[in-house]
Amino acid sequence: MSNNTIDFSKVRVPEVGPRQLRWIGWFVLGAVVLGMASSTAFTIEPEEEGVVLRFGAYNRTVDPGLHFKLPGPAETVRKVPTQRQLKEEFGFRTVNADVRTEYSAEGLKDERLMLTGDLNVAVVEWIAQYRVKDPYKYLFKVRNIRSTFRDMNEAVMREIIGDRSVSEVLTIGRQEIEVEAQRLLQDMCDEYETGIQVEQVVLQNVTPPNEVKPSFDEVNQAQQERERLINEAKTAFNKVIPAARGQAEETVAQAGGYAVERTNRASGEADRFTALRLAYEEAPRVTRKRLYLETMSEVVPQAKSKIVVSEDAAGVLPLLQLGGK
Repeated sequence: MSNNTIDFSKVRVPEVGPRQLRWIGWFVLGAVVLGMASSTAFTIEPEEEGVVLRFGAYNRTVDPGLHFKLPGPAETVRKVPTQRQLKEEFGFRTVNADVRTEYSAEGLKDERLMLTGDLNVAVVEWIAQYRVKDPYKYLFKVRNIRSTFRDMNEAVMREIIGDRSVSEVLTIGRQEIEVEAQRLLQDMCDEYETGIQVEQVVLQNVTPPNEVKPSFDEVNQAQQERERLINEAKTAFNKVIPAARGQAEETVAQAGGYAVERTNRASGEADRFTALRLAYEEAPRVTRKRLYLETMSEVVPQAKSKIVVSEDAAGVLPLLQLGGK
Protein backbone atom coordinates (compact mmCIF):
# COMPACT_ATOMS: atom_id res chain seq x y z
CA MET A 1 0.00 0.00 0.00
CA SER A 2 1.34 3.42 -0.95
CA ASN A 3 1.89 6.19 1.56
CA ASN A 4 -1.08 8.26 0.15
CA THR A 5 -3.69 5.56 0.73
CA ILE A 6 -5.90 5.67 3.84
CA ASP A 7 -6.91 2.42 5.44
CA PHE A 8 -10.53 3.09 6.54
CA SER A 9 -10.61 -0.21 8.43
CA LYS A 10 -8.29 1.28 10.97
CA VAL A 11 -10.30 4.56 11.38
CA ARG A 12 -12.31 4.61 14.57
CA VAL A 13 -15.71 6.46 14.65
CA PRO A 14 -16.53 7.95 18.03
CA GLU A 15 -19.50 6.39 19.63
CA VAL A 16 -22.54 8.66 20.26
CA GLY A 17 -24.54 7.83 23.29
CA PRO A 18 -28.14 8.71 24.18
CA ARG A 19 -27.05 11.80 26.06
CA GLN A 20 -25.16 13.20 23.09
CA LEU A 21 -28.10 12.47 20.80
CA ARG A 22 -30.40 14.34 23.17
CA TRP A 23 -28.19 17.44 23.14
CA ILE A 24 -27.99 17.36 19.35
CA GLY A 25 -31.78 17.10 19.16
CA TRP A 26 -32.26 20.06 21.47
CA PHE A 27 -29.77 22.09 19.42
CA VAL A 28 -31.55 21.31 16.15
CA LEU A 29 -34.94 22.07 17.72
CA GLY A 30 -33.67 25.41 19.09
CA ALA A 31 -32.27 26.36 15.70
CA VAL A 32 -35.61 25.54 14.05
CA VAL A 33 -37.57 27.51 16.68
CA LEU A 34 -35.21 30.48 16.38
CA GLY A 35 -35.53 30.46 12.60
CA MET A 36 -39.32 30.29 12.79
CA ALA A 37 -39.41 33.11 15.38
CA SER A 38 -37.25 35.35 13.19
CA SER A 39 -39.50 34.69 10.20
CA THR A 40 -42.78 35.30 12.08
CA ALA A 41 -41.98 38.69 13.71
CA PHE A 42 -41.65 41.79 11.56
CA THR A 43 -41.64 45.56 12.11
CA ILE A 44 -43.41 48.25 10.10
CA GLU A 45 -41.78 51.70 10.17
CA PRO A 46 -43.84 54.84 11.09
CA GLU A 47 -44.07 56.02 7.47
CA GLU A 48 -45.10 52.61 6.12
CA GLU A 49 -47.97 50.14 6.06
CA GLY A 50 -47.53 46.41 5.66
CA VAL A 51 -49.52 44.21 3.30
CA VAL A 52 -49.55 40.55 4.43
CA LEU A 53 -49.90 37.89 1.72
CA ARG A 54 -50.93 34.36 2.60
CA PHE A 55 -49.78 31.92 -0.06
CA GLY A 56 -49.49 34.87 -2.47
CA ALA A 57 -53.03 36.21 -1.91
CA TYR A 58 -53.92 39.38 -0.02
CA ASN A 59 -54.81 38.69 3.61
CA ARG A 60 -54.62 41.92 5.64
CA THR A 61 -53.01 45.35 6.02
CA VAL A 62 -51.12 46.21 9.22
CA ASP A 63 -50.17 49.58 10.72
CA PRO A 64 -46.73 50.69 11.93
CA GLY A 65 -45.31 48.68 14.82
CA LEU A 66 -44.32 45.11 15.73
CA HIS A 67 -46.47 42.34 14.19
CA PHE A 68 -46.42 38.56 13.75
CA LYS A 69 -47.27 36.29 10.84
CA LEU A 70 -47.08 32.69 9.82
CA PRO A 71 -43.61 31.46 8.94
CA GLY A 72 -42.56 31.90 5.32
CA PRO A 73 -43.39 30.98 2.73
CA ALA A 74 -46.91 30.63 4.16
CA GLU A 75 -47.15 34.39 4.75
CA THR A 76 -45.00 37.18 3.34
CA VAL A 77 -45.01 40.94 3.93
CA ARG A 78 -44.71 43.78 1.44
CA LYS A 79 -44.02 47.21 2.93
CA VAL A 80 -45.53 50.28 1.24
CA PRO A 81 -44.43 53.85 2.11
CA THR A 82 -47.86 55.43 2.64
CA GLN A 83 -46.69 58.50 4.61
CA ARG A 84 -43.78 59.39 2.35
CA GLN A 85 -44.20 61.81 -0.55
CA LEU A 86 -42.95 60.20 -3.74
CA LYS A 87 -42.23 61.89 -7.03
CA GLU A 88 -41.73 61.19 -10.71
CA GLU A 89 -39.64 63.41 -12.98
CA PHE A 90 -40.53 64.05 -16.61
CA GLY A 91 -38.32 65.62 -19.25
CA PHE A 92 -35.27 65.48 -16.99
CA ARG A 93 -33.61 63.30 -14.36
CA THR A 94 -31.81 64.17 -11.15
CA VAL A 95 -28.24 62.98 -11.50
CA ASN A 96 -26.87 64.11 -8.16
CA ALA A 97 -29.06 65.44 -5.33
CA ASP A 98 -26.69 67.54 -3.26
CA VAL A 99 -26.13 71.15 -2.28
CA ARG A 100 -25.80 71.84 -6.00
CA THR A 101 -28.25 69.42 -7.56
CA GLU A 102 -27.33 68.22 -11.02
CA TYR A 103 -29.91 67.41 -13.68
CA SER A 104 -29.71 65.75 -17.05
CA ALA A 105 -32.05 65.65 -20.06
CA GLU A 106 -29.95 63.38 -22.19
CA GLY A 107 -31.98 60.92 -24.24
CA LEU A 108 -35.33 62.42 -23.15
CA LYS A 109 -36.12 64.48 -26.25
CA ASP A 110 -39.30 62.57 -27.08
CA GLU A 111 -40.53 62.94 -23.51
CA ARG A 112 -39.84 66.69 -23.35
CA LEU A 113 -41.13 67.94 -26.70
CA MET A 114 -44.85 68.67 -26.90
CA LEU A 115 -47.09 70.12 -29.60
CA THR A 116 -49.21 73.12 -28.57
CA GLY A 117 -52.67 74.01 -29.82
CA ASP A 118 -51.34 76.55 -32.33
CA LEU A 119 -49.00 73.93 -33.88
CA ASN A 120 -45.85 75.16 -32.13
CA VAL A 121 -43.40 73.07 -30.12
CA ALA A 122 -42.50 73.60 -26.48
CA VAL A 123 -40.03 71.85 -24.18
CA VAL A 124 -41.92 70.90 -21.00
CA GLU A 125 -40.33 69.55 -17.81
CA TRP A 126 -42.45 68.76 -14.77
CA ILE A 127 -42.64 66.80 -11.52
CA ALA A 128 -45.59 64.79 -10.23
CA GLN A 129 -45.62 64.45 -6.43
CA TYR A 130 -47.87 61.76 -5.02
CA ARG A 131 -48.60 59.56 -2.02
CA VAL A 132 -49.91 56.00 -1.69
CA LYS A 133 -53.30 56.21 0.02
CA ASP A 134 -54.43 52.60 -0.52
CA PRO A 135 -51.66 49.95 -0.36
CA TYR A 136 -53.95 47.14 -1.53
CA LYS A 137 -54.96 48.94 -4.74
CA TYR A 138 -51.42 50.18 -5.27
CA LEU A 139 -50.01 46.63 -5.21
CA PHE A 140 -52.74 44.54 -6.83
CA LYS A 141 -55.16 46.61 -8.94
CA VAL A 142 -52.73 47.79 -11.64
CA ARG A 143 -49.82 45.92 -13.11
CA ASN A 144 -46.55 47.87 -13.35
CA ILE A 145 -48.00 50.74 -11.35
CA ARG A 146 -45.00 53.07 -11.72
CA SER A 147 -44.87 52.70 -15.50
CA THR A 148 -48.65 53.14 -15.72
CA PHE A 149 -48.53 56.28 -13.57
CA ARG A 150 -45.85 57.77 -15.81
CA ASP A 151 -47.91 57.02 -18.91
CA MET A 152 -50.90 58.74 -17.28
CA ASN A 153 -48.80 61.82 -16.60
CA GLU A 154 -47.61 62.09 -20.17
CA ALA A 155 -51.10 61.57 -21.57
CA VAL A 156 -52.61 64.26 -19.30
CA MET A 157 -49.86 66.81 -19.90
CA ARG A 158 -49.90 66.37 -23.69
CA GLU A 159 -53.68 66.79 -23.70
CA ILE A 160 -53.50 70.03 -21.70
CA ILE A 161 -50.58 71.49 -23.69
CA GLY A 162 -52.37 70.58 -26.93
CA ASP A 163 -55.37 72.71 -25.93
CA ARG A 164 -53.35 75.91 -25.38
CA SER A 165 -51.27 78.28 -27.44
CA VAL A 166 -47.53 78.39 -27.04
CA SER A 167 -47.68 81.87 -25.47
CA GLU A 168 -50.05 80.60 -22.77
CA VAL A 169 -47.79 77.64 -22.06
CA LEU A 170 -44.66 79.78 -21.79
CA THR A 171 -46.08 82.76 -19.87
CA ILE A 172 -49.42 83.27 -18.15
CA GLY A 173 -50.92 79.78 -18.26
CA ARG A 174 -48.48 77.81 -16.12
CA GLN A 175 -50.45 77.82 -12.86
CA GLU A 176 -53.66 76.94 -14.67
CA ILE A 177 -51.88 74.05 -16.40
CA GLU A 178 -50.61 72.71 -13.06
CA VAL A 179 -54.04 72.80 -11.46
CA GLU A 180 -55.74 71.21 -14.47
CA ALA A 181 -53.07 68.50 -14.74
CA GLN A 182 -53.45 67.57 -11.06
CA ARG A 183 -57.23 67.35 -11.39
CA LEU A 184 -57.21 65.21 -14.55
CA LEU A 185 -54.43 62.98 -13.25
CA GLN A 186 -56.29 62.36 -9.98
CA ASP A 187 -59.49 61.52 -11.87
CA MET A 188 -57.58 59.01 -13.98
CA CYS A 189 -55.87 57.46 -10.93
CA ASP A 190 -59.24 57.03 -9.22
CA GLU A 191 -60.79 55.55 -12.35
CA TYR A 192 -58.03 52.94 -12.68
CA GLU A 193 -58.02 52.28 -8.89
CA THR A 194 -54.30 52.89 -8.51
CA GLY A 195 -54.52 53.79 -4.81
CA ILE A 196 -52.51 56.98 -5.51
CA GLN A 197 -53.25 60.46 -4.15
CA VAL A 198 -51.76 63.15 -6.40
CA GLU A 199 -50.36 65.86 -4.13
CA GLN A 200 -49.04 68.34 -6.70
CA VAL A 201 -47.98 68.75 -10.31
CA VAL A 202 -45.18 71.31 -10.73
CA LEU A 203 -43.89 72.67 -14.02
CA GLN A 204 -40.15 72.89 -13.53
CA ASN A 205 -39.15 74.44 -16.83
CA VAL A 206 -41.14 75.38 -19.93
CA THR A 207 -39.10 76.81 -22.78
CA PRO A 208 -39.15 76.94 -26.56
CA PRO A 209 -36.72 74.69 -28.47
CA ASN A 210 -33.17 76.00 -28.71
CA GLU A 211 -33.54 76.59 -32.46
CA VAL A 212 -36.21 79.29 -31.98
CA LYS A 213 -35.42 80.46 -28.47
CA PRO A 214 -33.99 83.92 -29.46
CA SER A 215 -37.21 84.80 -31.32
CA PHE A 216 -39.33 83.70 -28.38
CA ASP A 217 -37.22 85.81 -26.02
CA GLU A 218 -37.88 88.89 -28.14
CA VAL A 219 -41.61 88.18 -28.11
CA ASN A 220 -41.56 87.76 -24.33
CA GLN A 221 -39.73 91.05 -23.89
CA ALA A 222 -42.31 92.82 -26.05
CA GLN A 223 -45.13 91.28 -24.03
CA GLN A 224 -43.50 92.29 -20.76
CA GLU A 225 -43.08 95.85 -22.04
CA ARG A 226 -46.74 95.92 -23.03
CA GLU A 227 -47.78 94.69 -19.58
CA ARG A 228 -45.58 97.33 -17.97
CA LEU A 229 -47.18 100.14 -19.95
CA ILE A 230 -50.65 98.81 -19.21
CA ASN A 231 -49.86 98.69 -15.49
CA GLU A 232 -48.53 102.25 -15.56
CA ALA A 233 -51.70 103.45 -17.31
CA LYS A 234 -53.85 101.63 -14.76
CA THR A 235 -51.85 103.24 -11.94
CA ALA A 236 -52.39 106.73 -13.37
CA PHE A 237 -56.07 105.97 -13.89
CA ASN A 238 -56.43 104.80 -10.29
CA LYS A 239 -54.83 108.02 -9.05
CA VAL A 240 -56.93 110.50 -11.08
CA ILE A 241 -60.36 108.90 -11.26
CA PRO A 242 -60.87 108.26 -7.51
CA ALA A 243 -59.76 111.83 -6.74
CA ALA A 244 -62.23 113.25 -9.29
CA ARG A 245 -64.98 111.03 -7.95
CA GLY A 246 -64.24 112.16 -4.41
CA GLN A 247 -64.31 115.82 -5.43
CA ALA A 248 -67.61 115.30 -7.27
CA GLU A 249 -69.12 113.59 -4.26
CA GLU A 250 -67.90 116.43 -2.02
CA THR A 251 -69.50 119.04 -4.33
CA VAL A 252 -72.75 117.10 -4.43
CA ALA A 253 -72.73 116.82 -0.64
CA GLN A 254 -72.09 120.57 -0.26
CA ALA A 255 -74.92 121.35 -2.67
CA GLY A 256 -77.21 119.04 -0.77
CA GLY A 257 -76.30 120.71 2.51
CA TYR A 258 -76.86 124.20 1.03
CA ALA A 259 -80.24 123.11 -0.35
CA VAL A 260 -81.27 121.77 3.05
CA GLU A 261 -80.08 124.95 4.74
CA ARG A 262 -81.98 127.21 2.33
CA THR A 263 -85.11 125.08 2.62
CA ASN A 264 -85.00 125.12 6.40
CA ARG A 265 -84.37 128.87 6.45
CA ALA A 266 -87.26 129.56 4.07
CA SER A 267 -89.49 127.29 6.08
CA GLY A 268 -88.50 129.11 9.27
CA GLU A 269 -89.17 132.53 7.70
CA ALA A 270 -92.55 131.37 6.48
CA ASP A 271 -93.42 130.01 9.92
CA ARG A 272 -92.27 133.28 11.49
CA PHE A 273 -94.37 135.35 9.07
CA THR A 274 -97.38 133.14 9.74
CA ALA A 275 -96.91 133.57 13.48
CA LEU A 276 -96.67 137.36 13.06
CA ARG A 277 -99.82 137.43 10.98
CA LEU A 278 -101.73 135.47 13.59
CA ALA A 279 -100.42 137.75 16.35
CA TYR A 280 -101.34 140.83 14.33
CA GLU A 281 -104.85 139.57 13.80
CA GLU A 282 -105.30 139.05 17.52
CA ALA A 283 -103.71 142.36 18.64
CA PRO A 284 -103.03 144.69 15.71
CA ARG A 285 -101.97 147.73 17.70
CA VAL A 286 -99.58 145.92 19.99
CA THR A 287 -98.13 143.92 17.16
CA ARG A 288 -97.65 147.00 14.97
CA LYS A 289 -95.87 148.83 17.75
CA ARG A 290 -93.62 145.83 18.51
CA LEU A 291 -92.68 145.52 14.88
CA TYR A 292 -91.92 149.23 14.74
CA LEU A 293 -89.67 149.03 17.78
CA GLU A 294 -87.82 145.94 16.51
CA THR A 295 -87.26 147.61 13.18
CA MET A 296 -85.99 150.84 14.73
CA SER A 297 -83.66 148.86 17.01
CA GLU A 298 -82.01 147.44 13.93
CA VAL A 299 -81.98 150.65 11.82
CA VAL A 300 -81.04 153.34 14.36
CA PRO A 301 -77.68 151.83 15.41
CA GLN A 302 -76.57 151.95 11.77
CA ALA A 303 -77.24 155.70 11.33
CA LYS A 304 -74.23 158.05 11.68
CA SER A 305 -76.22 161.05 12.96
CA LYS A 306 -79.51 161.01 14.76
CA ILE A 307 -82.17 163.75 15.06
CA VAL A 308 -84.91 163.47 17.64
CA VAL A 309 -88.03 165.51 16.79
CA SER A 310 -90.62 166.39 19.38
CA GLU A 311 -94.20 165.72 18.64
CA ASP A 312 -95.05 169.41 19.46
CA ALA A 313 -92.57 170.86 16.97
CA ALA A 314 -94.17 173.03 14.25
CA GLY A 315 -91.51 172.06 11.70
CA VAL A 316 -88.12 170.57 11.27
CA LEU A 317 -86.38 173.31 9.28
CA PRO A 318 -84.74 175.12 12.29
CA LEU A 319 -83.05 171.81 13.16
CA LEU A 320 -81.52 171.08 9.78
CA GLN A 321 -78.12 172.60 9.00
CA LEU A 322 -78.77 173.27 5.38
CA GLY A 323 -75.74 175.45 4.86
CA GLY A 324 -73.35 173.40 6.93
CA LYS A 325 -70.77 171.04 5.64
